[in-house]
Amino acid sequence: MLESIVHRRRLRTLLTLSVVATAAACSSDDANPLAATAPVQEAAPSEVAAASIITLGDKIFEDENLSLKRNQSCSSCHDKAWGFTSPNTTVNAGGAVMFGSIRDRFGARKPPSAAYAAQAPILYFDSEDGTYVGGNFWDGRATGARLGNPSAEQALGPFLNPVEQALPDNACVVYRIRYGAYAGIWEGVYGNSIFKINFPPNTDRGCESEGFTVPLSPADRAKVDAEYDRVGIALASYEHSSEVSAFSSKYDAYLNGTATLTPAERLGMSIYEGKANCAACHPNAGKRALMTDYTYDNIGTPANPLNPELIRNPSFKDFGIGGFFGQPSEYGKQKVPTLRNLDKRGVPGGAKAYMHNGVFKTIRQVVHFYNTRDVLPDCATLPAPKFGENCWPAPELTDNLNTDELGNLGLTPQEEGALVAYLKTLNDGYFVPPKRR
Repeated sequence: MLESIVHRRRLRTLLTLSVVATAAACSSDDANPLAATAPVQEAAPSEVAAASIITLGDKIFEDENLSLKRNQSCSSCHDKAWGFTSPNTTVNAGGAVMFGSIRDRFGARKPPSAAYAAQAPILYFDSEDGTYVGGNFWDGRATGARLGNPSAEQALGPFLNPVEQALPDNACVVYRIRYGAYAGIWEGVYGNSIFKINFPPNTDRGCESEGFTVPLSPADRAKVDAEYDRVGIALASYEHSSEVSAFSSKYDAYLNGTATLTPAERLGMSIYEGKANCAACHPNAGKRALMTDYTYDNIGTPANPLNPELIRNPSFKDFGIGGFFGQPSEYGKQKVPTLRNLDKRGVPGGAKAYMHNGVFKTIRQVVHFYNTRDVLPDCATLPAPKFGENCWPAPELTDNLNTDELGNLGLTPQEEGALVAYLKTLNDGYFVPPKRR
């Protein structure tokens, strides 16, 4: 049974990476969140060089002004030096959930990596394998059905999320870009339509207040909505570029014949592809492998007791994509992340966190969990429990638990160490990729 599951996953991966069909084909129900609800926006006028929209996306990504308090940008939670995830070592060592522009507000999940996310297909359901594929966010709610691009839809969410950048109106984002330092770059990419919106005089002050709605005519509101979608497209273009998804790791250099893996790294790669079965969900076949199949799974991750949302609400459960769709058959399933940049740190020895809730703090801990989840006892049954040493806590959710592909891999400590060594070859920055053209 396991071999057939692995075969289906690998076959599905090949199909996933080439899929272009719209998610609307999955259902004729107009209320389905996978159904397209608006025309796809153009990425950029055809005469504009790709480098221009990437530059624009980079400027937006780094702009702290695009938050309520002008103190938080996309890069605040997705830092390049940290593999485009959280750079805050204090947060990573604890609850792993980043604070928002309003500093005492938190969401419920750690920031996923922005790298290699833009390659995700539009969310669809693979009926043969029984899983959703594609989309963005841990729960897949940025389906890509509306804009034809999950990464573009994901990029628009944090600006208006009250626990993230917290701006009260998408018009505030468009307004601040129009009057910002890179308005000229925007005009070079998209033309001057952003300058034809009639913003009222109180827009600047109003956008500093929660609950404010910029009073616009229906015609100007439609223009704002169109320009706001272009913000997402620009960010997605940047995230898809070699500046974010660089394919510049030691493993990539090895595949290109310009680096040699150590004996431990080679052994780890063999275990990854074989005994540990990692490649079933994180395929590494071929050059420019994405190290994820963009599916959703419940691997039995324990709750993070330091998660701010769990502290606020002790009964909190993260239902993942099942919560987004309201489908019990999907409860507990979170997006399978890329394994690239797992060990990339902006500060040597700085803390990182793993899984959707950041409960694990080292790659070795993650590997040991995959290896022994079903071997070690429940920590609640022991008088002196030691997390990951003599026990594991119960899963946050036992619904739809994956019991076929992990839990008792039979790896020795030496094999665990070799697997960790291989995973560390996936950090970008080993070599410099070709510059933007």
